[in-house]
Amino acid sequence: MTTIANSTNIDERPSAGTRQTRNAIIASVLGWSLDLFDLFILLYVAPVVGALFFPSSVPTLSLAAVYASFAVTLLMRPFGSAIFGHYADVHGRKSAMFIAIVGVGISTAAFGVLPTIGQAGYVAPILFLILRLIQGIFVGGVVVSTHTIGTESVSPERRGAMSGLIGGGGAGIGALLASFVFLITSSVFPGEAFAVWGWRCMFFSGLLSSLLGWFIFANLEESPFFRQLQKQKAAGSKTVAPVKVLFSDDWRNVLLVNLLITFGGGAGYYITSGYLPSFLKVVNNVPNSVSSLILMGASVTALISSILVGALSDAIGRKKTFLLAGGCMIVLIPICYLGMAATTDIATITMYALAIAFLGNAGLAPALIFLNERFPTEIRASGTGLSWNIGFALGGMMPTFVSLAAGGPAQIPMSLSVFAVGILAIYLVGASVIPETKGNFR
Repeated sequence: MTTIANSTNIDERPSAGTRQTRNAIIASVLGWSLDLFDLFILLYVAPVVGALFFPSSVPTLSLAAVYASFAVTLLMRPFGSAIFGHYADVHGRKSAMFIAIVGVGISTAAFGVLPTIGQAGYVAPILFLILRLIQGIFVGGVVVSTHTIGTESVSPERRGAMSGLIGGGGAGIGALLASFVFLITSSVFPGEAFAVWGWRCMFFSGLLSSLLGWFIFANLEESPFFRQLQKQKAAGSKTVAPVKVLFSDDWRNVLLVNLLITFGGGAGYYITSGYLPSFLKVVNNVPNSVSSLILMGASVTALISSILVGALSDAIGRKKTFLLAGGCMIVLIPICYLGMAATTDIATITMYALAIAFLGNAGLAPALIFLNERFPTEIRASGTGLSWNIGFALGGMMPTFVSLAAGGPAQIPMSLSVFAVGILAIYLVGASVIPETKGNFR
């Protein structure tokens, strides 16, 4: 493969101190959660935003349009990964993380001042989509920085748990924060008032990300991986262009195989935790106040699932964990969605929602550490970021196709079930062909 300076196993290098490790864990988890908090805001107000910016006589078409705008953001994430990944690999993880998170927060808040289609005509959805493109670039930058500084700062035997804590756990915390904001705004702006001011306040809360990001990174240091790399460069090691190396003959196939996991896991996540808010509203007709409580519970479940399954990958390996998670998901997710649609009992709906959240996050828990272990330090941020964001860009389109294929609310459960089986079949193929990477951190 392409010659790179960093060929020594990282476990032989100086490790991070206790304080640095703690700060890196907090920064990575909260950084990821604040990013997901901003994205989940759109998912929670999707039915309202669909009516205001993409009105249609068919509710599922409006919903599909909102998810399409969500997919637009995901399509821009690989570009953000290329930009911020290069910066993180060459100049450091800390500053890349800070710029990305502040950018996501400000761009999210900007949605709250947009005119609706009733106020500005077709200019409104155009402005909405442009802002989604801008937000997508910053979102792509969050992945390349938060995962590296976290997993590069913990001990080898905890990297899988850290992967789950950052990816799924961070997403769970972000969704929990969004659910909490949703609960508050739904209470302050009940009924029709939510469609006037409530959704705007939801987006304005994105400014919290920028403010918290400022405090989170004040005392954060670079990871021992990157500091060691800087010493090697100072000693005369050649600096590589990360993105160019990734698309070379030596690394291109690694990147492509990774996409089987990130597409399957990402699509599985978006048709579970990502689709759950709309499912509760459109299919089960659960009131916003009740829905927000269910989603808060689902967020806690996602956090538990991610840490447990991530830790499992430390015990049995990444490959076996992917296979086990994929096998459970392909059977149980369709059962949960069909069962959830067939009941009106809130307790039963809640049970199914928690199970869906657990399963959807289980498939992603070891993904970040698996990707980290596929690339050396020189290209780790770029390699993981592009693998993750290209897969998620493709997987993020699945909710749009689910809504379009459904035709109406009554068909959504079956549409979700069919797509889940197809998506998770791809995931299982990926889990079958990838190598075991546990311990391969260099």
